[in-house]
Amino acid sequence: MSSILDQPSMGDLQQCGHGAGHNYAKGSPHILHHSIRDRLVQRIHQMVGDVMNRNGRCRVLEVGAGHGCFTDHLLAAGAEVEVTEMSAPSAEFLRHRFRHNRKVVVVHDPDGDATRAGDPVDAVVCISVLHHIPDYLGTTGKLAGRVAPGGAFLSFQDPLWYPRRSALSMALDRGSYLCWRLVQGEFRRGLSTRIRRISGTYDEANPSDMVEYHVVRNGVDEEAIRSCLAASFSAVDVERYWSTQSCVLQAMGERFFPASSFGILARGRI
Repeated sequence: MSSILDQPSMGDLQQCGHGAGHNYAKGSPHILHHSIRDRLVQRIHQMVGDVMNRNGRCRVLEVGAGHGCFTDHLLAAGAEVEVTEMSAPSAEFLRHRFRHNRKVVVVHDPDGDATRAGDPVDAVVCISVLHHIPDYLGTTGKLAGRVAPGGAFLSFQDPLWYPRRSALSMALDRGSYLCWRLVQGEFRRGLSTRIRRISGTYDEANPSDMVEYHVVRNGVDEEAIRSCLAASFSAVDVERYWSTQSCVLQAMGERFFPASSFGILARGRI
């Protein structure tokens, strides 16, 4: 068995899982599906608009921006954006993509430290980010600490806390994932990953296990995040919804299946 010193860091795993040529859209429901993406874009414009009406500007810290799919929407809403990425190839992609836009600053943050200290911002945005972070509550608190009075915190596309979900909810979620893997021609890989997750046996050197860190500790506790943010913001709203990779099962699940994912918007930094 490898020692702790031999185990890759979370930054190493993120870079391995999101290296050069990585397709962020594949398997990302908030990018794949119009219904989820439109909901998120609406929250972005609502948040930025509220801050700009109050302050006349909106400085945003976007943590884990990927390839900037939603950075575009932050800019369109009128924000100035500092984007961070643990993956060096993704950070380089972002620098190239926004090289002519003076409202974007790109930071390569391999250790996840640069996001937690720095100048005040008017909003923090974490899209499909918190479930990758082992200490997501501690990180949420530190990020909230960077938000200036009157500002906001938006997180979106994280899996609900498993212990509060029903057996039906978990079965539909896992079954939908395996169906999607089958269509992708990766059923064996998906089944192997699912067996490890069900048995609680994880490979700390395998990005399939550790990049999606929520599988190690039962999802993301949305109520704990709500409580954490409620201490610093005047209003905190949690939005629960169904989310899966398959387009067909997404459309069906929105009508008939219980929620599997959530977003959270905190407003009015005290």
